[in-house]
Amino acid sequence: MDMSNPAEIPPVTPPAEETAAPGESVTAEARIAALEAEVTDFRDRWLRAEAEMQNLRSRTQREVQDARQYAIQKFAGDVVEAAQNLRRGLEALPPPREDEPELLTKLREGFEGVERSFIGILERNGVARREAQGEPFDPELHQAMAEQPAPPGTAPGTVLQAWTPAWTLNGRLLKPAMVVVAAGGGAAR
Repeated sequence: MDMSNPAEIPPVTPPAEETAAPGESVTAEARIAALEAEVTDFRDRWLRAEAEMQNLRSRTQREVQDARQYAIQKFAGDVVEAAQNLRRGLEALPPPREDEPELLTKLREGFEGVERSFIGILERNGVARREAQGEPFDPELHQAMAEQPAPPGTAPGTVLQAWTPAWTLNGRLLKPAMVVVAAGGGAAR
């Protein structure tokens, strides 16, 4: 019942003396009973209005909290793309060797430090990276890009390879992991 809408407010019961037929006298007991009924009606309406206001407060508080937690969702998605590009750049470097030039070693170490710092900043702000390789396929976190026959000892529906990790913002999916799934079991759709 919306108490702010006049069309939904029930009519007030008129006092017993107003409802008595002309010439009838209203007894004190009848008057008391009518007033008690009116008090009960007002109390019931008041309690309903209080309950409705409490529900409104709770819903508004929940909506404000959600807005605070997820207001940066679009920005976080863009920043995650930058983190993935940084990882791709690191993976494009040749593997470390003992006889590699010192400059290449320092560049690799510097970029790895930047990546660690960047991931730390994301995590402090509710953005988390979830690796998928070796995990069971989860359609809530993973997007199957391909299926391959399950190697011996691997359960069907297991993520064999993750092209990208899954990213979440305060537990809500930002970007699914792009994965290759072990065939069989109907895990990938």
